[in-house]
Amino acid sequence: MLELAVIGAWAEFAVRWLHVITAIAWVGSSFYFIALDLGLRKSPDLPEGAYGEEWQVHGGGFYHVQKYLVAPARLPEHLIWFKWESYFTWLSGFALLVLVYYVGAEFYLIDANTLDLAVWQAIAISIASLGLGWLVYDRLCKSRFGDNNNRLMILLFVLLVIMAWGYTQVFTGRAALLHLGAFTATIMSANVFMIIIPNQKIVVADLRAGRIPDAKYGRIAKQRSTHNNYLTLPVIFLMLSNHYPLAFASDYNWLIAGLVFLMGVTIRHFFNTMHMGGGYKWWTWAATTALFIAIIWLSTLGQPRDQDDTLASLAPTAARFADDPHFEDVYWTVVGHCSMCHAQDPVWPGLHWAPKGVVLETEAQIARAAQLIYLQSGISHAMPPGNTVLMDTTSRAQIASWYRRVSGS
Repeated sequence: MLELAVIGAWAEFAVRWLHVITAIAWVGSSFYFIALDLGLRKSPDLPEGAYGEEWQVHGGGFYHVQKYLVAPARLPEHLIWFKWESYFTWLSGFALLVLVYYVGAEFYLIDANTLDLAVWQAIAISIASLGLGWLVYDRLCKSRFGDNNNRLMILLFVLLVIMAWGYTQVFTGRAALLHLGAFTATIMSANVFMIIIPNQKIVVADLRAGRIPDAKYGRIAKQRSTHNNYLTLPVIFLMLSNHYPLAFASDYNWLIAGLVFLMGVTIRHFFNTMHMGGGYKWWTWAATTALFIAIIWLSTLGQPRDQDDTLASLAPTAARFADDPHFEDVYWTVVGHCSMCHAQDPVWPGLHWAPKGVVLETEAQIARAAQLIYLQSGISHAMPPGNTVLMDTTSRAQIASWYRRVSGS
C-alpha cells in the first residue's frame, strides 16, 4: 500500500512537471507574439484595415502574417485562441503552491521567528494577497492614472517592491520570494483571463453581428500584454529562487527581488528594441550586469538572526516527531550524516551555505524536516549525495520506521 508521503511527493512531481510544460508554452507564445508585433512592416499592397505584415521562415516553409488592429472585413471561420497555456500555468502553479507550501506550511511557509502564525492564518494571508494584488492592479489600470503606461509601470514596480518587503515580514524567505512570483503571475494570468480574451471576444461578437468593433478593446489588451511581457523574466527568477539560499535567505531578499524586476526591464528592452528594428541597445546588458552584481553583493550582507530552535517552538505536527521515544537516536543519525552540509556554517569542502537553505543541526530543525528526511534518506538514497558519508541500510531503516510510526503510515 502506497504511503501518503510517497503519493504526495509524486503528486508534487507531476504537478511541477505540468507547471513547467505549460509555462514554457505560455512564455514561448507570449515572446513570439511580442516579437511578431514589434517586427510588423508596412507594405503598399496590404489589405484594407491591415496594420502591418511580416514574412517568416521556419520548418522548411514560409509564413505570411498580417495584423489587423481592430478586425478584418470578413471574420474567418477558424480562429486559434492563445489562452489555455496561461490558464493551466496558473492552475498548476496554484496546485503546486497548495502541495508544497500549504500542506507543508509548518516547514516551508511559516517562520515563527518572523511571525508566529497558525497554519490557517498563513494560508489565508497567502490566498488573500494574491486576490488583492489583482484587484489593486486592475483598478490602477482602469483609472486615469493608467492612461499613461510609463507612469503606470513605475507605480507597479513600487507596488511589487512593497509586496516583496511585506511578504518577508510574514513568511519564510523562501516562501516570500515564491509568493512574490505567484503574486505577479496571478496578475499576468488574470490579464489574459479577465481582460485580453474577453476583449477579443467582444470584437469577435461585434464582427459576427455586423457591427464595427471599438478599437479601445485592442488598445486595452495590448497594454496588459505589454505588462505581461516585462514581468515574465522576473517571475521565472522568483520561481527558481527557492533552490538558491543566497537569493531567498538574505536579509535583503526583498531588495534583491526589486532589482530582479529591473533586470527584467533591461533585458526585455534590448530584445523589444531589436525586434522593432531599433538596433542593438548594448547598454542594457551593462545595466543588467551591474544590477546582477548588486544582487550578489546584497546576498552577502546582513548577520544571521538568532532563531528560536528549541523544541518548545515546534508546531503540533512537528512536535509529535520530537516526542517519539526513538527520536534521540534519529537525531544523532541525521546529525552524524547530514549536518556537515546542512548547517548554518557547513564544514564540507566547497560548501558555503546549507543546500536549499535546509539546516539540520538542532532537534527542532530535524523534527520539522521529518518528511523531507524520510523521503530523501529513509526510502531513497538521494541523501547524502553519492552516499559520501556511508549511511548504511540500518540507519535508513531507523529513519523510515521513525517517520512511519509517528505519521501512522
